[in-house]
Amino acid sequence: MSHISVTVFCGSSPGAAPDYLAAACALGEGLAQGGMRLVFGGGNVGLMGALAGATLGAGGHVTGVIPDFLRAREVEFPGLSELIVTDSMHTRKRRMFARADAFVVLPGGLGTLDELMEILTWKQLERHAKPIILVDILGWASKVTALLDAIIAAGFARPSARDLLETLPDVRATLTRLATYSPSLVNGSSVDNL
Repeated sequence: MSHISVTVFCGSSPGAAPDYLAAACALGEGLAQGGMRLVFGGGNVGLMGALAGATLGAGGHVTGVIPDFLRAREVEFPGLSELIVTDSMHTRKRRMFARADAFVVLPGGLGTLDELMEILTWKQLERHAKPIILVDILGWASKVTALLDAIIAAGFARPSARDLLETLPDVRATLTRLATYSPSLVNGSSVDNL
């Protein structure tokens, strides 16, 4: 069993298809069963809430990281293993980064894209070497990577930018990848370097 911490970025909405919620639940259960710790945005709504609930329900350890101003709006998840309240969105992302051995991105909206782009940028700037995995539920990740391809084609990023992340077809493949991952000292970059 792996004992890594996985930071998951995902939607605070459930999405328009039941497959999104099903994927969040399957990922949460799989993380817990694999002995992996979940770090997430702390909310009790949408995919975030389903993910945390499934992880806790399967006996997993869940750390929520939520800015104070969102506690009322997102309704923080009750009964977490650990809750970290931050003073800003930026501090939230830094704390989630610090706790992560790897990142998984499920479908989501603007906040999820913001988190993904920031963590990709930090990796491009060699502030970390942690895996970033996009889970392609109903083609969501392929649309994100198409945007990245368009940025590369327009000359605003090098082709090597494509290597900053991995796209996997489903939750099962993602859990398999995480189960075989062993963090190195190189991946343990400090948030002070960001």
